[in-house]
Amino acid sequence: MMRKFIKFIVRNIPRTYLIKFSRIFSFIIVPFYKGNNVECPICNGKFRKFLPYGNKGDNNRLCPKCLSLERHRLLWLYLNNKTDFFTAKLKVLHIAPEQSFIKRFKKLTNLEYITADLESPLAALKMNIKDIPFNGNTFDVLICNHVLEHIDDEPKALSEALRVLKPNGWAILQVPINNSFETTYEDASITSPKEREKHFGQYDHVRFHGKDYPLRLQSAGFKVVIDEFVKHFSSQDIERYRLSTDEIIYFCIKP
Repeated sequence: MMRKFIKFIVRNIPRTYLIKFSRIFSFIIVPFYKGNNVECPICNGKFRKFLPYGNKGDNNRLCPKCLSLERHRLLWLYLNNKTDFFTAKLKVLHIAPEQSFIKRFKKLTNLEYITADLESPLAALKMNIKDIPFNGNTFDVLICNHVLEHIDDEPKALSEALRVLKPNGWAILQVPINNSFETTYEDASITSPKEREKHFGQYDHVRFHGKDYPLRLQSAGFKVVIDEFVKHFSSQDIERYRLSTDEIIYFCIKP
């Protein structure tokens, strides 16, 4: 029943409304998922299982408390273990800020933290990633997860991300990767939501990124460190935190 409900709302309710009402949903649902089979490293919540999520309502994905997904939990662990994000004085631009991160990042006194998005009600600044309203060499860190697959002019978005970073600044620019494609599949003539879902996996995606994604980042001017960070964890931890085993971290540095 819950799987069908989640599948329905994800497919039929606009993202802005999902964001607005998700906290109320979380408050109501958490007591029904009490347990100790899975654990979210972001909010430290422990549950009998995670909620289903996605267009297909896949099971055991969404944290009932902070609403993190597999990629968010892995990124949180990566930032903690492989970067100075939680300790260094950093100016951060977070595009399309995730609910599981935003309040926690705002509380970090070492960060000058700015959120931005074109549509999200959570973001402080309304902004198009293809036209970032900041001077060049402004930010130490830029975070932009699962956004580029929605952007028609990806080279322009990547150019802007590179421009606003300081030299040696770094970016996290994750996208869903379809490993069955050697090269990224995109077709600007496909415009209807139904056809986009058929070709790109989701109604509002404009491409399926393939194995060439790091080359696209390098072409934009980034030095890319490919980190299979999830392999640092035991199979028991991967299952407990419900991490995606095929998620690669692309750590992008401005030379």
